[in-house]
Amino acid sequence: MNAACYTVAPVIEFDRVHASRADREVLRDVSFRVEAGETLGLVGRSGAGKSTVLKLINRMLEPRDGSVRVEGRDTRAWDSTTLRRRTGYVLQEVGLFPHMSVGRNVGLVPTLEEWPAERVAARTHELLELVGLPPDEFAARWPDQLSGGQRQRVGVARALAADPPIVLMDEPFGSLDAVTRAELHVEFRRIQERVRKTVVLVTHDMREAFALADRIGVLDEGRLVALAPPADLVRSPEAAVRTLLAACGADLHGPPLREPPAPSAVEG
Repeated sequence: MNAACYTVAPVIEFDRVHASRADREVLRDVSFRVEAGETLGLVGRSGAGKSTVLKLINRMLEPRDGSVRVEGRDTRAWDSTTLRRRTGYVLQEVGLFPHMSVGRNVGLVPTLEEWPAERVAARTHELLELVGLPPDEFAARWPDQLSGGQRQRVGVARALAADPPIVLMDEPFGSLDAVTRAELHVEFRRIQERVRKTVVLVTHDMREAFALADRIGVLDEGRLVALAPPADLVRSPEAAVRTLLAACGADLHGPPLREPPAPSAVEG
């Protein structure tokens, strides 16, 4: 994107970032920007550095060289707890607390932020409605009473609970069956259309990135080798991009990427 298009500071910015973990260089000279309300998908082989990018954004890790800025401020200047409460996190395994009801799981961060109980309850009700889990039916359930897709919906609701401007998603649908995953893709797009969060989505699945992301970044051995909208990425000559495209085994220009099966209201 032309620099002249940036009239407002990006929500997230990586500037020539190098990062290491256990004495191994994981990211090499990575630079990119994520605008307000944009969904950026990061794809690549296992070990390419995708999850490291997420951990740098919420300061679970710090760069060895270069800088990571969130809302115009270097992450090293942020209080780590404050920063993490401004970045909702959705994991593949969800990580719901088994001793808490669905409602208490969703309302956890607002409760930690000392919101009044009435406001927490109202927000929990609103978000369960948003993710397609009627609160009268689901708020009092326990996590082990939910299907995998339902747990993932609760995880999304929990990540949105304190209304963070940024949502980080690390393989959020990776453990689900193909039909449930397709249903949650539809739900994700519906929710994002309504809430317009700045999202960084990590996935191994190029089809998933095409379905959900406004732009896609391809990481290969710690380097960002491509960054483009889906329609442009298919023309990339980069070997790593061509490999990931070929691994899909399907024509990425086709309508199935944007038209998965219609979702079930609560069975996901």
